Amino acid sequence: MANCMKNQEILFETIATEVFQRYGRTWKPQTAKVNRAYLRKKILPWFRGRPIKKISCSEVEKWFATLHETPAAANRSLPILSVIMRQAEIYGYRSGASNPCVGISRYRENSRERFLTNEEMKQLGAALTSHEAVSPSAVSLVRLLVLTGCRQGEVRLLKWSDYREGHLFLRDSKTGPRTVWLSSPAREVIKRIPRTEEWIFPPTKGEGPMPTETLYRCWRIVRKNAGLSDVRLHDLRHNYASFAMRQGETILTVGRLLGHRDPTTTLRYTHMDDPLIIQAAEVVGGTLNTKL
Repeated sequence: MANCMKNQEILFETIATEVFQRYGRTWKPQTAKVNRAYLRKKILPWFRGRPIKKISCSEVEKWFATLHETPAAANRSLPILSVIMRQAEIYGYRSGASNPCVGISRYRENSRERFLTNEEMKQLGAALTSHEAVSPSAVSLVRLLVLTGCRQGEVRLLKWSDYREGHLFLRDSKTGPRTVWLSSPAREVIKRIPRTEEWIFPPTKGEGPMPTETLYRCWRIVRKNAGLSDVRLHDLRHNYASFAMRQGETILTVGRLLGHRDPTTTLRYTHMDDPLIIQAAEVVGGTLNTKL
């Protein structure tokens, strides 16, 4: 009875700390940092001081409802809370199959993705060429982002030892080690970069890779000159996926190109405009009509 009462009184924040120390080892450093921020800002203010064993589904629903004005933050906080509750079961602080987060629907988020038209791609190319003399390394980096669909960190942190046989071998991408298969234009971009450092994209001063701010400073200038002030650097990844789909590549192929493990993730990265849908309908309908 005493042990049962002891478990009843163990507070949420105590178990959250334990979960982050034990289970959090499986997260990448940046993921762990982001998760800690959501825990601190969105989860602990509501659940701090509550016995872990007494937190119910209705209480989680009330908490989630308070976050309706920030749906993106709510949707990212819910899985973190769910992990804490699931691990609490595994560690023996809650009964089995009692996760109060199960069955709670996430908020619908407004799409933030921005896809470039063919004309905008030309504008971006012209702006990159114009800025190349000022910041050649950062411009080359942006060109590789356009041509590979990689995340900025995956390219910015590349070493020359990661480029072999015309491919990039990422040591630690978001989904683990993977190979990036480069097109001829992408290989040409790398070919023009002088091999003066360990890093493919070194800083102008000091050691290590190019700082993030150097890349984003370049991007802010380039997108302004291209008239694309609403385009984020990460949108280039979405644009790559969408363009691949428009060229007839399958979801599975595009997922392989982007390094996705789950095809549903790839679907969120793609965009099919109305003319393409109409064209697809005509092709499918025309083919089926020959069978009638």
